[in-house]
Amino acid sequence: MHLLNLGILAHVDAGKTSLTERLLHSVGVIDEPGRVDDGNTRTDTLALERQRGITIKSAVVSFAIDDVTVNLIDTPGHPDFIAEVERVLGVLDGAVLVVSAVEGVQAQTRVLMRTLQRLRIPTLLFVNKIDRRGARYDGVLREISERLTPAVVPMGTVSGLGTRDARFLPGLAPTALDALAGQDDELLAAYVEGSDPSHATLRAALTTQTRQALVHPVHFGSAITGAGVSALVTGIKELLPPADGDPDGPVSGTVFKVERGPAGEKVAYARMFSGTLRTRDRIPFGEARTEGRVTGISVFEHGADARADAVPAGRIARLWGLTDIRIGDALGEPRKAPEHFFAPPTLETVVVPGPGVDTRKLHLALTQLAEQDPLIDLRHDEVRQETSVSLYGEVQKEVVQATLAEEFGLDVTFRETTVICIERPTGPGAAVEFNKKDPNPFLATVGLRVDPAPAGSGVRFRLEVELGAMPYAFFKAVEDTVRETLGQGLHGWQVTDCTVTMTHSGYSPRQSHAHQGFDKSMSSTGYDFRGLTPLVLIEALRRAGTRVHEPMHRFRLEAPADTLGALLPVLAALRAVPQTTRTQGAACVLEGAVPAGRVHELEQRLPGLTRGEGELESAFDHYAPITFGTVPERPRTDHNPLNRKEYLLNVTRRVTG
Repeated sequence: MHLLNLGILAHVDAGKTSLTERLLHSVGVIDEPGRVDDGNTRTDTLALERQRGITIKSAVVSFAIDDVTVNLIDTPGHPDFIAEVERVLGVLDGAVLVVSAVEGVQAQTRVLMRTLQRLRIPTLLFVNKIDRRGARYDGVLREISERLTPAVVPMGTVSGLGTRDARFLPGLAPTALDALAGQDDELLAAYVEGSDPSHATLRAALTTQTRQALVHPVHFGSAITGAGVSALVTGIKELLPPADGDPDGPVSGTVFKVERGPAGEKVAYARMFSGTLRTRDRIPFGEARTEGRVTGISVFEHGADARADAVPAGRIARLWGLTDIRIGDALGEPRKAPEHFFAPPTLETVVVPGPGVDTRKLHLALTQLAEQDPLIDLRHDEVRQETSVSLYGEVQKEVVQATLAEEFGLDVTFRETTVICIERPTGPGAAVEFNKKDPNPFLATVGLRVDPAPAGSGVRFRLEVELGAMPYAFFKAVEDTVRETLGQGLHGWQVTDCTVTMTHSGYSPRQSHAHQGFDKSMSSTGYDFRGLTPLVLIEALRRAGTRVHEPMHRFRLEAPADTLGALLPVLAALRAVPQTTRTQGAACVLEGAVPAGRVHELEQRLPGLTRGEGELESAFDHYAPITFGTVPERPRTDHNPLNRKEYLLNVTRRVTG
């Protein structure tokens, strides 16, 4: 029996969760498919998911197709929960991308397909809702070819399209040879000669190329009536590749989800790529390679998770006992560093506790939510006693609010959503403070130079001093503090795309009085370097200068051509800049850039400007310098090294207190 870890992905409301229910029913896991509208689906278990009718957290359920065990992962479709999708992609062997036969290819469909192709994840397409009025066959295939990928193979035709009697009629279309011949020499020769290869030859080529993510079979059907689902099940079994991995190899896995159990304990969802993990094993995990002891394991089987003594390579399991585990942590032998498939959130908001809410309980609750979703990125301001969270959009804000109310009994509101900017140095700048020379109160010498680096390069730390000039722990203290201090630049935003070079170093060697122990007042410690570095780095940044950049989205807007006159002034007011404009029949397509902070307003205004026919697709693209108006400032949450007197008072108070 082989394993397959399968993801189901889609634009919101394409019928993804309904398809999951129908698949579970077709293989005998459930007696009746649940309905999203009725709130009784197997995978949407959160009360909030059932109320809103959308998937928020990834859910895993297992079933068997003959000799294939499928771990099926239902993922969110709303773009505000794209981080949840990102975590799942790294554990998949194959995917089903759901498209609506009525709405066709939508904005999120394109984002997901581009990512699946980039990661070379074998993918089947399922065109859902063929029983709905307005369902299309040729039109949707054309959209898929034009807007997703031309490498598609229709797996059959549809009768009774747009009615409750709609049926999927399996059978490779004559165009299958056209799609497959380009990747297969034998088929190409037959194509050139005009001969017809056998069905078995075509099917073998289709299987090979699908498993290599070179082509994408397209099934049609209805999750509500069950039409076409049996053919999709056959496709999942025969066309997608089994999970690989050596159960006797070194233990290696990845955590893609963390939740809290009934007693508040952490439960980690992990995909094993190699080796076998057993109960009571001690295993290193995370960047710090902390060791933890696995106290319990459950694996997914026949629609439920069952306790087990071990989990081998290829399987997904729930793990107990790893108290410090976080999403994205590697278990055992680390694989290559996880790649971010989607952009980080570009919005943030301050959480405002309601009357009578204990701020300590609120902070603890937000910390637990951040464990489940690291991209929430809590930011606590001790001076103002405020906590802010990062977001992808307004729906995510509503979900955080409802989760705090229902799971923790905490009533909160939010301030207005703002964008998360960054700072980049505009030129070089250097500063140095010497040990035992005024006005330096620390027993340390630190000199730093900041230089601009190419966009997207992040932060690099390097040395221009000899590594043996002082204990390594002091160099490490400087580097760690540099990276921490760059979290808040001259305007309070994270500083990135720069190289920081240590140009001077010095320390007071360990000293002691006769017959007495180590004298901290005469000898350098890590505290001296951690205390001095922010002052030197901020002064170097002052001399370099920084410019604040705002996040920009690339957008694609399709609307009736006769609405262009109403659209353009609104785009200009929102600082959206169309870079290309073209017509497609009676429609006009604009592509360009828009500030991330204006996307929500554009989404809200678009239906009224385009008679409800406009379609907007946007995604983070780059950061652009703010060249107009007041430069946005972010309140500081550190000890404020911009104000030397205030900083030294804060640092000294913390140490002496």
